[in-house]
Amino acid sequence: MNITVIGTGYVGLVSGVCFAELGNQVICVDKDPEKIDLLNAGGIPIYEPGLKELAAANRVAGKLSFTTDLRNAVRRSDLIIVAVGTPPLPSGEANLAYIEQAALEIADAMNGYKIIAVKSTVPVGTNERLGSLMRGRTGMPFDSISLPEFLREGSAIQDTLHPDRIIIGADNPGAAEAMVELHRSLTEHVVVTDIRSAEMIKYASNAFLATKISFINEIANICEKVGADVTQVAEGMGYDKRIGPSFLKAGIGYGGSCFPKDTSALIQIAGHVDYEFKLLRSVVEVNQDQRFNVIRKLETIFNGELKGKTVAIWGLAFKPNTDDVRDSPALEIIQHLLDNGVKVRAYDPVAMANFRTLFGKEGVIWCDGALETAQGADALCLLTEWDEFAEIDLGELQTVLKRPILIDGRNVFKEENLIGTEFIYYSVGRPSLNQGVRQQVPVLLF
Repeated sequence: MNITVIGTGYVGLVSGVCFAELGNQVICVDKDPEKIDLLNAGGIPIYEPGLKELAAANRVAGKLSFTTDLRNAVRRSDLIIVAVGTPPLPSGEANLAYIEQAALEIADAMNGYKIIAVKSTVPVGTNERLGSLMRGRTGMPFDSISLPEFLREGSAIQDTLHPDRIIIGADNPGAAEAMVELHRSLTEHVVVTDIRSAEMIKYASNAFLATKISFINEIANICEKVGADVTQVAEGMGYDKRIGPSFLKAGIGYGGSCFPKDTSALIQIAGHVDYEFKLLRSVVEVNQDQRFNVIRKLETIFNGELKGKTVAIWGLAFKPNTDDVRDSPALEIIQHLLDNGVKVRAYDPVAMANFRTLFGKEGVIWCDGALETAQGADALCLLTEWDEFAEIDLGELQTVLKRPILIDGRNVFKEENLIGTEFIYYSVGRPSLNQGVRQQVPVLLF
């Protein structure tokens, strides 16, 4: 199939590369000439394991190309996949300006029948609105398709080529069948729905996963107070097929470009139809507060006096295996520390440049390695579970810290890792491992 993908962010670039890998002719379009020049030179503007190599192989094979010429790309293709950004507005609603502009440009370029598939995450009813805009600009026939994505940064290629399911929202059975055929080799779990239901599936899926994360973090906070271990609780829960083990890992909450944006957008979608989504509002509130547990534990250790202390930060990306720092917990944690007179030393294996650009403030000492970051610090906070941190020699780490204080915001280390060290160790929901200031665990009688 001849495919044009508009937008070369995480979704668009990964989708384009993977569709080429499946044997299609793919043109990836972006307005940014510097990004296109980088892609044509063999570079990749994002960090995603395996993507650079897969893109290079398909470029050499002649199945993948990159351009700023949207008009020519549209005219050469049967399927147009729209994967431009829909960033949040201050209200929490999705900003549809970019996708609406893309729709108008597609309409102006059309030279015959096209299938227009929207992969961008958009509010319910957006595909209909885009279709109306396009019909006002062109007399050419087309079908609108909702084709939501479910990839995870850091494992995007695996998720694209081996998906749990494919969702296709379509009104025309012929267009739906064309999309089914395109994805047939990927999975037998292809669900065809109406367009509005497909749009909602994306939001509902991310909202539910965010809910699981906030739920297990609330359980973790209770575990710390009653003397239970959240990792054992999550394991026991996960064997229940109705619950499952995924997204039951306690920590400092979710971040990134999807969950924060999509939960806020769904709350706004509900509000526009006079429905208050109380549960999801609580999920967002819990997640926002969870990241500050790191601060609260530091305050406990230092008796409320943080000013003048030096704190090392391991991890700036919102999750490992990505350089994405959008809504990373590290942003607010570091800012809070700086505001309270703390000297901050920070390091991330991949996301340093992106974080420094987004953070945009002075006062942080940027380091080149994990041990260098910990040098002379009064405490170390682990915020992203990179393998580099999990594999560190804790004995050596102890020697470079000013004080052996480790706050593990992602429960990376286990009890056996701490044997033979003098670490004052705080984790999330595992009070039995906390070797620092302990709360008296109450005896619960009912």
